[in-house]
Amino acid sequence: MILVIDVGNTNMVLGVYEKEELRATFRIMTKMPRTSDEYGVLITQILLNRGIEAESLEGAIVASVVPDVMHALMGALVRYTKTRPMSVGPGMKTGIRIITEDPRAIGADRVVDAVAAYEKYGGPVLVLDFGTATTYDLITEKGEFAAGITAPGMGISSEALWTQAAKLPKIEIRKPKTILAQETISSMQAGLVYGQIGQTEYIVRKVKEESGIRKLKVVATGGLGRLIAQETDAIDIYDSHLTMEGLRILYEKNKKPAI
Repeated sequence: MILVIDVGNTNMVLGVYEKEELRATFRIMTKMPRTSDEYGVLITQILLNRGIEAESLEGAIVASVVPDVMHALMGALVRYTKTRPMSVGPGMKTGIRIITEDPRAIGADRVVDAVAAYEKYGGPVLVLDFGTATTYDLITEKGEFAAGITAPGMGISSEALWTQAAKLPKIEIRKPKTILAQETISSMQAGLVYGQIGQTEYIVRKVKEESGIRKLKVVATGGLGRLIAQETDAIDIYDSHLTMEGLRILYEKNKKPAI
């Protein structure tokens, strides 16, 4: 079994794979400062709760967009799971060639999603991740990471509304019954959800137009991706475990053969 960890700006998502089967997933808040011992105890206890002993893990892999947590997290994995965890970054075998102006600026999470989408669905593919940011990444038929678009996620947009406007409340992000809102909460929900749908449809259409790729498969992931995928024909596939799958694939590509 292997442990895969996606460290995002809001949460870190952890998964345990037994061969190609995802046995368990769980989430930990990223923004709470923790020592390596705190991470170690937390992770091992959650694993035990799912019937998995840390000693049974053969390896671990981490993709992170939050550098500040990496020292403590990697130390915890070494000490408490007795593995030598991989970290997604330059030099790793991915099967994807990044041809943007500054390849090193592409976040590890985006590389992982690109690997998973290309391996599972082939290219050309446009990968949408509805997380803290909403990202759109174009992978060509040859497996080239050709372009990426970054927009504020719905969570960030919602937080901006209720923190910056004195009379607007904190709300649950969900689709209202109608776009013709008549009170504050459904008005905000309509703007956030239908605004994201409109953005998604326009960006997908524009990517196809400017790239000249008409037969472009569009794959979405991320916590709020299901909500948007259900409301638009611009998205072909919603894959909730795309990032987990990408980490598993990268682990397999980069693990050292047994002696």
